[in-house]
Amino acid sequence: MTTLHVNHISQHFGKHQVLKDVTMTLEPQKIYGLLGRNGAGKSTLLNIITNRIFPSSGDVMLDNTEVFENDDCLSKMYLMSEANLYAERLKVRKIFDLVQMSYGQFDWPLAHELAGKFQVNLEERFGRLSTGYHSIVKLIIALCVPADYIFLDEPVLGLDANHRELFYQELLAAYEKRPRTFVISTHLIEEIANLVEHVFMIDDGQLLADEDVEELIARSYAITGPRPAVLAYTEGLNVVGEESLGQITTNYVFGTLDDTRIIPDSVTIEHLDLQKLFVYLTNGRHQQNEH
Repeated sequence: MTTLHVNHISQHFGKHQVLKDVTMTLEPQKIYGLLGRNGAGKSTLLNIITNRIFPSSGDVMLDNTEVFENDDCLSKMYLMSEANLYAERLKVRKIFDLVQMSYGQFDWPLAHELAGKFQVNLEERFGRLSTGYHSIVKLIIALCVPADYIFLDEPVLGLDANHRELFYQELLAAYEKRPRTFVISTHLIEEIANLVEHVFMIDDGQLLADEDVEELIARSYAITGPRPAVLAYTEGLNVVGEESLGQITTNYVFGTLDDTRIIPDSVTIEHLDLQKLFVYLTNGRHQQNEH
Protein backbone atom coordinates (compact mmCIF):
# COMPACT_ATOMS: atom_id res chain seq x y z
CA MET A 1 0.00 0.00 0.00
CA THR A 2 1.28 3.44 -0.95
CA THR A 3 1.28 6.57 1.20
CA LEU A 4 0.56 9.98 -0.32
CA HIS A 5 2.80 12.83 0.82
CA VAL A 6 1.93 16.48 0.17
CA ASN A 7 5.12 18.44 0.74
CA HIS A 8 5.27 22.22 1.31
CA ILE A 9 2.68 23.11 -1.34
CA SER A 10 2.23 26.81 -2.03
CA GLN A 11 0.17 28.36 -4.80
CA HIS A 12 0.03 31.90 -6.13
CA PHE A 13 -2.43 33.26 -8.69
CA GLY A 14 -0.89 36.59 -9.58
CA LYS A 15 -0.34 38.47 -6.33
CA HIS A 16 -2.88 36.36 -4.46
CA GLN A 17 -1.45 33.49 -2.41
CA VAL A 18 -4.06 30.72 -2.27
CA LEU A 19 -2.00 28.06 -0.44
CA LYS A 20 0.82 28.66 2.03
CA ASP A 21 3.30 25.85 2.69
CA VAL A 22 0.76 23.05 3.12
CA THR A 23 2.20 19.69 4.20
CA MET A 24 0.13 16.59 4.97
CA THR A 25 0.31 12.81 4.78
CA LEU A 26 -2.53 10.57 3.58
CA GLU A 27 -2.31 6.96 4.64
CA PRO A 28 -3.90 3.98 2.87
CA GLN A 29 -7.40 2.83 3.76
CA LYS A 30 -8.54 5.79 5.82
CA ILE A 31 -11.37 8.33 5.56
CA TYR A 32 -10.26 11.95 5.91
CA GLY A 33 -12.10 15.23 6.13
CA LEU A 34 -10.64 18.31 4.45
CA LEU A 35 -12.51 21.10 6.18
CA GLY A 36 -12.57 24.74 5.26
CA ARG A 37 -14.77 27.69 4.45
CA ASN A 38 -15.60 28.51 0.86
CA GLY A 39 -12.48 30.01 -0.70
CA ALA A 40 -10.11 28.55 1.90
CA GLY A 41 -8.02 26.76 -0.75
CA LYS A 42 -9.47 23.24 -0.55
CA SER A 43 -10.28 22.85 -4.24
CA THR A 44 -6.95 24.29 -5.31
CA LEU A 45 -5.13 21.81 -3.08
CA LEU A 46 -7.06 18.83 -4.46
CA ASN A 47 -6.47 19.96 -8.03
CA ILE A 48 -2.74 20.16 -7.31
CA ILE A 49 -2.65 16.72 -5.67
CA THR A 50 -4.37 15.16 -8.69
CA ASN A 51 -2.20 17.02 -11.21
CA ARG A 52 -4.94 19.20 -12.71
CA ILE A 53 -2.91 22.31 -11.91
CA PHE A 54 0.75 22.78 -10.99
CA PRO A 55 1.84 24.34 -7.67
CA SER A 56 4.04 27.39 -7.38
CA SER A 57 6.27 25.33 -5.10
CA GLY A 58 6.32 21.97 -3.35
CA ASP A 59 5.61 18.45 -4.58
CA VAL A 60 3.26 15.49 -4.17
CA MET A 61 4.68 11.99 -3.78
CA LEU A 62 3.25 8.47 -3.75
CA ASP A 63 5.80 6.84 -1.48
CA ASN A 64 9.05 7.94 -3.19
CA THR A 65 7.58 8.71 -6.63
CA GLU A 66 6.50 12.18 -7.72
CA VAL A 67 2.96 12.18 -9.10
CA PHE A 68 3.26 15.10 -11.51
CA GLU A 69 2.79 13.84 -15.10
CA ASN A 70 3.21 10.26 -13.88
CA ASP A 71 0.37 8.22 -15.39
CA ASP A 72 0.95 5.24 -13.11
CA CYS A 73 0.60 7.38 -9.98
CA LEU A 74 -2.32 9.38 -11.34
CA SER A 75 -4.21 6.17 -12.18
CA LYS A 76 -4.30 5.50 -8.43
CA MET A 77 -6.16 8.78 -7.77
CA TYR A 78 -9.61 10.03 -8.72
CA LEU A 79 -10.99 13.53 -8.10
CA MET A 80 -14.72 14.15 -8.08
CA SER A 81 -15.20 17.92 -8.28
CA GLU A 82 -17.81 20.53 -9.15
CA ALA A 83 -16.32 20.83 -12.64
CA ASN A 84 -18.26 18.91 -15.28
CA LEU A 85 -15.60 17.24 -17.42
CA TYR A 86 -18.03 15.16 -19.48
CA ALA A 87 -19.68 16.23 -22.74
CA GLU A 88 -23.34 17.05 -22.27
CA ARG A 89 -24.34 14.92 -25.28
CA LEU A 90 -22.90 11.74 -23.72
CA LYS A 91 -25.24 9.24 -22.13
CA VAL A 92 -24.48 8.24 -18.54
CA ARG A 93 -23.63 4.69 -19.60
CA LYS A 94 -21.08 6.02 -22.12
CA ILE A 95 -19.47 8.14 -19.41
CA PHE A 96 -19.04 5.02 -17.30
CA ASP A 97 -17.51 3.29 -20.35
CA LEU A 98 -14.99 6.13 -20.75
CA VAL A 99 -14.04 5.91 -17.07
CA GLN A 100 -13.43 2.19 -17.47
CA MET A 101 -11.22 2.85 -20.50
CA SER A 102 -9.14 5.28 -18.41
CA TYR A 103 -8.95 3.34 -15.14
CA GLY A 104 -9.94 -0.25 -15.94
CA GLN A 105 -11.88 -2.63 -13.67
CA PHE A 106 -14.85 -0.30 -13.24
CA ASP A 107 -17.31 -1.88 -10.79
CA TRP A 108 -20.30 -2.28 -13.10
CA PRO A 109 -22.45 -4.32 -10.68
CA LEU A 110 -22.12 -1.60 -8.05
CA ALA A 111 -22.77 1.11 -10.66
CA HIS A 112 -26.03 -0.56 -11.67
CA GLU A 113 -27.00 -1.01 -8.02
CA LEU A 114 -26.32 2.64 -7.20
CA ALA A 115 -28.06 3.85 -10.35
CA GLY A 116 -31.15 1.97 -9.18
CA LYS A 117 -31.00 3.37 -5.64
CA PHE A 118 -30.48 6.95 -6.86
CA GLN A 119 -32.92 6.50 -9.76
CA VAL A 120 -30.40 7.38 -12.46
CA ASN A 121 -31.33 6.49 -16.05
CA LEU A 122 -28.13 5.20 -17.67
CA GLU A 123 -29.52 6.05 -21.11
CA GLU A 124 -30.11 9.70 -20.23
CA ARG A 125 -27.79 12.32 -21.70
CA PHE A 126 -25.57 14.00 -19.11
CA GLY A 127 -26.58 17.49 -20.21
CA ARG A 128 -30.25 16.81 -19.49
CA LEU A 129 -29.60 16.02 -15.84
CA SER A 130 -30.07 18.49 -12.99
CA THR A 131 -27.16 19.81 -10.93
CA GLY A 132 -27.99 17.29 -8.22
CA TYR A 133 -27.96 14.39 -10.66
CA HIS A 134 -24.68 15.60 -12.16
CA SER A 135 -23.27 15.16 -8.65
CA ILE A 136 -24.90 11.75 -8.28
CA VAL A 137 -23.39 10.46 -11.53
CA LYS A 138 -19.94 11.65 -10.46
CA LEU A 139 -20.39 10.12 -7.01
CA ILE A 140 -21.31 6.77 -8.55
CA ILE A 141 -18.10 6.94 -10.59
CA ALA A 142 -16.09 7.79 -7.47
CA LEU A 143 -17.42 4.72 -5.65
CA CYS A 144 -16.92 2.40 -8.63
CA VAL A 145 -13.55 3.48 -9.99
CA PRO A 146 -10.61 1.24 -8.98
CA ALA A 147 -8.41 4.02 -7.60
CA ASP A 148 -6.71 3.86 -4.20
CA TYR A 149 -7.21 7.55 -3.38
CA ILE A 150 -10.65 9.07 -3.92
CA PHE A 151 -10.98 12.84 -3.49
CA LEU A 152 -14.51 14.21 -3.13
CA ASP A 153 -14.71 18.00 -3.50
CA GLU A 154 -18.03 19.28 -2.11
CA PRO A 155 -19.59 15.95 -3.12
CA VAL A 156 -23.21 16.61 -2.15
CA LEU A 157 -23.66 19.79 -4.19
CA GLY A 158 -27.30 20.02 -5.24
CA LEU A 159 -28.38 16.85 -3.41
CA ASP A 160 -31.48 16.83 -1.22
CA ALA A 161 -31.32 15.49 2.34
CA ASN A 162 -32.43 11.97 1.39
CA HIS A 163 -29.84 11.66 -1.37
CA ARG A 164 -27.10 13.04 0.88
CA GLU A 165 -27.90 10.46 3.55
CA LEU A 166 -28.00 7.69 0.94
CA PHE A 167 -24.61 8.74 -0.41
CA TYR A 168 -22.98 8.67 3.02
CA GLN A 169 -24.41 5.20 3.62
CA GLU A 170 -23.15 3.94 0.27
CA LEU A 171 -19.70 5.47 0.79
CA LEU A 172 -19.32 3.55 4.05
CA ALA A 173 -20.60 0.35 2.42
CA ALA A 174 -18.13 0.73 -0.47
CA TYR A 175 -15.30 1.44 1.97
CA GLU A 176 -16.10 -1.67 4.00
CA LYS A 177 -16.28 -3.80 0.86
CA ARG A 178 -13.00 -2.46 -0.57
CA PRO A 179 -11.03 -0.28 1.84
CA ARG A 180 -9.25 2.64 0.20
CA THR A 181 -8.52 6.25 1.09
CA PHE A 182 -11.32 8.79 0.84
CA VAL A 183 -10.82 12.53 1.31
CA ILE A 184 -14.10 14.43 1.73
CA SER A 185 -13.64 18.15 1.19
CA THR A 186 -16.58 20.11 2.53
CA HIS A 187 -17.88 22.99 4.63
CA LEU A 188 -20.88 20.86 5.73
CA ILE A 189 -18.95 19.49 8.67
CA GLU A 190 -21.84 18.28 10.79
CA GLU A 191 -22.87 15.79 8.10
CA ILE A 192 -19.50 14.04 7.86
CA ALA A 193 -18.38 14.25 11.50
CA ASN A 194 -19.23 10.61 12.14
CA LEU A 195 -17.66 9.41 8.87
CA VAL A 196 -14.14 10.75 9.06
CA GLU A 197 -11.30 9.44 11.21
CA HIS A 198 -8.84 12.29 10.70
CA VAL A 199 -9.30 15.91 9.69
CA PHE A 200 -7.26 18.57 7.99
CA MET A 201 -8.61 22.07 8.67
CA ILE A 202 -7.54 24.68 6.18
CA ASP A 203 -8.16 28.41 6.48
CA ASP A 204 -6.84 31.23 4.31
CA GLY A 205 -4.63 28.71 2.54
CA GLN A 206 -2.91 27.51 5.69
CA LEU A 207 -3.22 24.20 7.51
CA LEU A 208 -4.94 24.95 10.81
CA ALA A 209 -5.23 21.40 12.18
CA ASP A 210 -3.99 17.92 11.20
CA GLU A 211 -5.29 15.48 13.76
CA ASP A 212 -7.51 12.48 14.48
CA VAL A 213 -11.08 13.57 15.23
CA GLU A 214 -11.12 11.94 18.67
CA GLU A 215 -7.95 13.76 19.70
CA LEU A 216 -9.31 17.11 18.49
CA ILE A 217 -12.58 16.69 20.34
CA ALA A 218 -10.75 15.60 23.50
CA ARG A 219 -9.01 19.00 23.60
CA SER A 220 -12.10 21.09 22.80
CA TYR A 221 -14.26 22.43 25.62
CA ALA A 222 -17.39 24.46 26.22
CA ILE A 223 -17.18 26.02 29.68
CA THR A 224 -20.51 27.45 30.83
CA GLY A 225 -21.72 29.29 33.91
CA PRO A 226 -22.09 32.75 35.45
CA ARG A 227 -19.85 35.15 33.58
CA PRO A 228 -17.48 36.07 36.46
CA ALA A 229 -16.90 32.40 37.31
CA VAL A 230 -16.31 31.42 33.67
CA LEU A 231 -13.91 34.29 33.03
CA ALA A 232 -11.97 33.51 36.19
CA TYR A 233 -11.68 29.81 35.39
CA THR A 234 -10.65 30.34 31.73
CA GLU A 235 -8.16 33.13 32.37
CA GLY A 236 -4.91 32.28 30.60
CA LEU A 237 -6.45 29.40 28.62
CA ASN A 238 -6.75 29.36 24.82
CA VAL A 239 -10.26 30.80 24.50
CA VAL A 240 -11.30 30.63 20.83
CA GLY A 241 -14.87 31.90 21.22
CA GLU A 242 -17.47 33.23 23.60
CA GLU A 243 -21.26 33.31 23.76
CA SER A 244 -23.49 34.97 26.35
CA LEU A 245 -27.18 34.79 27.16
CA GLY A 246 -28.18 37.05 29.99
CA GLN A 247 -25.89 36.35 32.94
CA ILE A 248 -24.71 33.00 31.55
CA THR A 249 -21.53 32.86 29.50
CA THR A 250 -19.93 30.03 27.54
CA ASN A 251 -16.22 30.21 26.71
CA TYR A 252 -14.94 27.82 24.08
CA VAL A 253 -11.45 26.56 24.84
CA PHE A 254 -9.10 24.63 22.58
CA GLY A 255 -6.12 23.04 24.27
CA THR A 256 -5.19 21.44 27.57
CA LEU A 257 -7.05 22.46 30.70
CA ASP A 258 -5.11 23.20 33.86
CA ASP A 259 -5.75 20.25 36.20
CA THR A 260 -4.73 22.33 39.20
CA ARG A 261 -7.63 24.73 38.75
CA ILE A 262 -10.65 24.13 40.94
CA ILE A 263 -13.85 23.97 38.89
CA PRO A 264 -16.54 26.14 40.54
CA ASP A 265 -19.81 24.38 41.36
CA SER A 266 -21.64 26.83 39.10
CA VAL A 267 -19.50 25.96 36.05
CA THR A 268 -20.04 23.02 33.69
CA ILE A 269 -17.49 21.66 31.19
CA GLU A 270 -18.44 19.71 28.06
CA HIS A 271 -16.63 18.75 24.88
CA LEU A 272 -17.34 20.64 21.65
CA ASP A 273 -18.51 18.90 18.51
CA LEU A 274 -16.40 19.11 15.35
CA GLN A 275 -18.65 21.68 13.66
CA LYS A 276 -18.50 24.17 16.53
CA LEU A 277 -14.78 23.68 16.99
CA PHE A 278 -14.19 24.47 13.32
CA VAL A 279 -16.41 27.55 13.45
CA TYR A 280 -14.67 29.02 16.47
CA LEU A 281 -11.15 28.19 15.32
CA THR A 282 -11.69 29.86 11.96
CA ASN A 283 -13.70 32.76 13.39
CA GLY A 284 -10.84 33.52 15.75
CA ARG A 285 -8.35 33.63 12.89
CA HIS A 286 -10.57 35.89 10.78
CA GLN A 287 -11.15 38.27 13.69
CA GLN A 288 -7.38 38.45 14.27
CA ASN A 289 -6.80 39.16 10.56
CA GLU A 290 -9.32 42.01 10.64
CA HIS A 291 -7.47 43.88 13.42
